[in-house]
Amino acid sequence: MSRRALIFGISGQDGSYLAELLLREGYDVFGTSRDSEVSSFQNLQALNIRDKVGLSSASLSDFRSVMQAIKLAEPDEIYNLSGQSSVGLSFSQPMETMESIVTATLNILEAIRFLNPGIRFYNAGSSECYGYTGEQAANEETPFRPRSPYATAKAAAHWAVANYRDAYGLYACTGILFNHESPLRPARFVTKKIINAAARIAADQEQGPLLLGNLDIARDWGWAGEYVDVIWRMLQSEKPKDYVVATGHSWSLREFVAEAFLAFGLDWHEHVRHDTTLVRPSDIMRSAGDPSLAAKELNWQAKVLMPEVVRRMANVEKQQGT
Repeated sequence: MSRRALIFGISGQDGSYLAELLLREGYDVFGTSRDSEVSSFQNLQALNIRDKVGLSSASLSDFRSVMQAIKLAEPDEIYNLSGQSSVGLSFSQPMETMESIVTATLNILEAIRFLNPGIRFYNAGSSECYGYTGEQAANEETPFRPRSPYATAKAAAHWAVANYRDAYGLYACTGILFNHESPLRPARFVTKKIINAAARIAADQEQGPLLLGNLDIARDWGWAGEYVDVIWRMLQSEKPKDYVVATGHSWSLREFVAEAFLAFGLDWHEHVRHDTTLVRPSDIMRSAGDPSLAAKELNWQAKVLMPEVVRRMANVEKQQGT
């Protein structure tokens, strides 16, 4: 019989790419949305898999709703990719961020414990939990020092997963993912904002400048389509373990901007302006990940680095037009 997987957050970037991968692996794939009857599932449609997955409605802040979704899908594996995903937005919506990440994760863990402790569970963690680590690349042993409501929520969910693994023997693990991008990113993310702006300016030179915050911040940017592979591999291991997922290379936002505008034949200096109102209350200057454990134990290594990530996003934007 085919294995069955349930993806909470299937309509997002990672959820859609993961659904595509699981279908290739022969899974029966199920996913949830707050209201599956009105959701467009745009990303699933973009990947041409909208009609290949079973979809249902679920509110992850409601324990009964989570239980019903799991009973309906009867999964062998559950992937929690849901929750408020914007660091910037978390400063203005801290309670919503906490509830959508921490409460949701606890509800899934409790539901698994009551319904079927044999279900394997993946939780989407975040490199934001580390805070600023200086020049040191973060690994699985690096302490968490979260600097945003989003990061605080992700850190709490991470330790909840570890606790259920240790206390109840659940197969539960967290992937500590560093930044990863694709054309499926929502427009509110700065990477997609940059690509979209460069495309518009290239099409109409009269457009105004792109306003950005701190260009000196550095991030480890990878390709989302690659990262879902290691997410899946985590649940195929004999024992559950948390892993850092990153490329091992960090780039400044300024370098990302330069690559994006170059992809459209533009000089970014002529079109980008600094806006102090876009600087976050507490930002991480540099984020760097050490993915060596995933390479050693899961035989996974990122192949797509930031310049290629930008080119792929720009090429899709060119094909779609603006």
